[in-house]
Amino acid sequence: MHTTNSAQIDKIDDKQFHQIASHLLHSIEVSLESADEALDLDLDIARQGGNVINIVFRDRSVIVVNTQPPLHEIWVAAKAGGFHYRWAGTLLKPLWLDTKTGNELLTDLAGFVSAQAGNDVKISLLDLR
Repeated sequence: MHTTNSAQIDKIDDKQFHQIASHLLHSIEVSLESADEALDLDLDIARQGGNVINIVFRDRSVIVVNTQPPLHEIWVAAKAGGFHYRWAGTLLKPLWLDTKTGNELLTDLAGFVSAQAGNDVKISLLDLR
């Protein structure tokens, strides 16, 4: 579980949220496509409307990752349940934490994907440069 000091959290406006969330979704897609290629997971990764990723697994189970712009949150629906991740980072160190558990988004998502794919999958943010 992460603990954050609110003084270390950058307040973001809607435009920044869209930029950060877009980078996050793109990073998730790239990580999953690489894992799919390396591990032959047979994933179907599809972006809908720009702010939703549907990940369909070999067994037809699905994980949905989508942005919630009014709340500045990222929501994830997986076999494990539904999760809401709130912005808790800085512009240089983006961080999304579960509103109930305090767990970090990409760590949780990697766990959900690994469980549904039956293989160990890593997900990381792409370098901002």
